[in-house]
Amino acid sequence: MKCRSLAIIFAALGSCFFVFSFSSFAQSQALFNGKDLKGWHLLNGKAKYEVVDGTITGTTVFGEPNSFLATDKEYGDYILEFEFLLENDMNSGVQFRSESKPGYMNGRVHGYQYEIDPSPRAWTAGIYDEARREWLYTMGYNPSLNQQLQLKRWYKCRIECIGNSIRTFLNGKPAANLVDDVTPKGFIALQVHSVGKPEEAGKKIRWRNIRIQTSNLKPTAPDDIFVVNLLPNNLSDQEKRNGVELLFDGRTTNGWRGAYKENFPSKGWEVKDGELRVLGATGAEAANGGDIVTKKEYSAFIFQFDFKITDSANSGVKYFVTEKENNSGSAIGLEYQILDDEKHPDAKQGSIGNRTMASLYDLIPSLPEKRARRKIGEWNRGIIIVYPDGRVEHFLNGWKLLEYKRGTQYYYALVAKSKYEKWPNFGMAPSGHILLQDHGNSVAFKNIKIQELK
Repeated sequence: MKCRSLAIIFAALGSCFFVFSFSSFAQSQALFNGKDLKGWHLLNGKAKYEVVDGTITGTTVFGEPNSFLATDKEYGDYILEFEFLLENDMNSGVQFRSESKPGYMNGRVHGYQYEIDPSPRAWTAGIYDEARREWLYTMGYNPSLNQQLQLKRWYKCRIECIGNSIRTFLNGKPAANLVDDVTPKGFIALQVHSVGKPEEAGKKIRWRNIRIQTSNLKPTAPDDIFVVNLLPNNLSDQEKRNGVELLFDGRTTNGWRGAYKENFPSKGWEVKDGELRVLGATGAEAANGGDIVTKKEYSAFIFQFDFKITDSANSGVKYFVTEKENNSGSAIGLEYQILDDEKHPDAKQGSIGNRTMASLYDLIPSLPEKRARRKIGEWNRGIIIVYPDGRVEHFLNGWKLLEYKRGTQYYYALVAKSKYEKWPNFGMAPSGHILLQDHGNSVAFKNIKIQELK
């Protein structure tokens, strides 16, 4: 795979985007009759929904929470198509495989959402988990499709829910590819988002041609966009096609060894319940089991890892680790920081926040995007991308929080002012191991994967 931009890595070559023909959708049935709202009901809020000129038109109402016009029926496996048009600049979405239960947040609608996002962020067709896990697939994973929506223009959308595979499309192009098993069935709902100011009342969105197919389902031909797979330690068929490899199988420590050692540590780490865990100890670097590294070295890659930290924990993922330094503590390498920013003192050290969560430790701070941070005890998704040309990006839960390029004047200046200035050519090895850090705190990892880039 040639490497020219982030879009090429996550969405493959631009020429590999396909505009699909959905002729098999002829077996579908209409969910909206074009005349009234029969088969639909209102949930959560009281935004206005009405039929206007053969469309379902939703209108924002000040003081109302997110409102949903939901189907009376629930659906499991299906292909859904619809069109939308924004009359005004407003956030919206379409719920699918969603639920409303009295025992969950007093009946609040929750579940998968096809995002409609007119903001400059342009995450339309991303997958958001409403009132539950938040972003599952952002368009940061597929930036070639980042499309700034135009007002008063119709857009055609498609959602394929077949088993654990969830795929979205916008105007015939693949947008998101998610593998998840949390909600296998539920209703479909049209969202009118809440508004925070009285002057934002009266904004409108329209939907039409809402159709569903529930039998004889034929998924769209495979593509090569990035896959978010939330099944534990699992590879989907498309991930395999993309060249993704598991670095942790959920049962063994195959492929790993202790840093500066030939074998995996005999203490300080455990494999349990499909997780690779650092066991809490003194809170000091490499003072218990010690760091672990991949047996193989890597030069350009997409490295994925899910992690869960405990209260006040400190850890990290290092890359371009060579083990050539005579170092008594943790092995040296570029580090994606893992930290409890609120309680661990390291967050206040360094410079301008360059030791906080997802930062390039002691060199570059991560963006302070609060929505990217999960609560202590919840799983986070980290991604490190190293391009063949030296560019590097750190992602946290779908948000790109920093980027830089190795070997630039700026990079060398940062190193010269850091704790790494004493190591010649720090971080500039052509290849190196990937390291999971034992910092003496309890941290769990799973879904550890890598895709090498060429």
